[in-house]
Amino acid sequence: MPAYLLQRLVALVPLLLGITLITFVVMHLAPGEPVEMQTAMNPKVSAQARERLREFYGLDKPLHVQYLNWLGRLARLDFGRSFAPDNRPVMDKIRERIPVTLSLNVIALVLEFGLAIPIGILAATRRDTLLDKGITLFVFLGFAVPTFWLALILMYLFGVKLGWLPISGLHSLGSDKLHGLAWFGDLARHLILPISIATFGSLAGLSRYMRSTMLEVIGQDYITTARAKGLTERVVIYRHALRNALLPVITLLGFSLPGLIGGSVIFETIFAIPGMGQLFYMGVMSRDYPLVMGILTIGAGLTLVGNLLADLAYAAADPRIRHGGNA
Repeated sequence: MPAYLLQRLVALVPLLLGITLITFVVMHLAPGEPVEMQTAMNPKVSAQARERLREFYGLDKPLHVQYLNWLGRLARLDFGRSFAPDNRPVMDKIRERIPVTLSLNVIALVLEFGLAIPIGILAATRRDTLLDKGITLFVFLGFAVPTFWLALILMYLFGVKLGWLPISGLHSLGSDKLHGLAWFGDLARHLILPISIATFGSLAGLSRYMRSTMLEVIGQDYITTARAKGLTERVVIYRHALRNALLPVITLLGFSLPGLIGGSVIFETIFAIPGMGQLFYMGVMSRDYPLVMGILTIGAGLTLVGNLLADLAYAAADPRIRHGGNA
């Protein structure tokens, strides 16, 4: 196991470098440069001023030199400075937004898995019943309804029409004067719609996936044997079947790690939440290369780490993996 872990860790380095190289090249091939985005609406900016800006940002150098310079900074855990007018360090901007995005997505992830696993088990153990058909209808609705459309509908219904919930930001005007439960209650009201949208976006697919894996496990011979021994249905399902049915779900949990930090561009932009998703969107629209590369590199690194953690969780859940299939 330690040798396998070391081998996987070493293999992550070239993978991360390859991802950053491809991302860097593709991003620079996109139409529009940061200098053009900043000066296009100002006719007073001369060609010399634009060229000085390109030199200031290092965009006058060949693409491979720009990448190597960026890679050298990355080795020092420095993502450089943003191309935005404030010219702040990218790491400072990311550090400001991570707590908001992390809090939102951890809550949404707990709700997703906390609801999807019981729903999937319930649908599998009551296959072809009215309950299973109702859950299937819910799943199809979840797949069919676009997240952004649902967000706009709920904002109009609960925020505009009924006036029950706020539709943007994290706090109301004057919330800085609130204390204790009043402040927390104001924050909770602002989070209801974003977290509901974030949870619904994955709940349908995850519950359906859990149902499929559970049905596959229930059909195995060892489950039939366990029932033949006289074990109760509860013991068969939750002690024997569930553990193996959770193995594929563990993989999805590992791949959910990047989303905890990366945020959601859609619902953070719609609800004006100052998180990583909104920051990434603003960086892309302004062609802020250092900011976009910083966020994408963190996301790529977390994706690779999540994949590794999923493999380790597999080994912890299934003795056959730990012992090379000789369990």
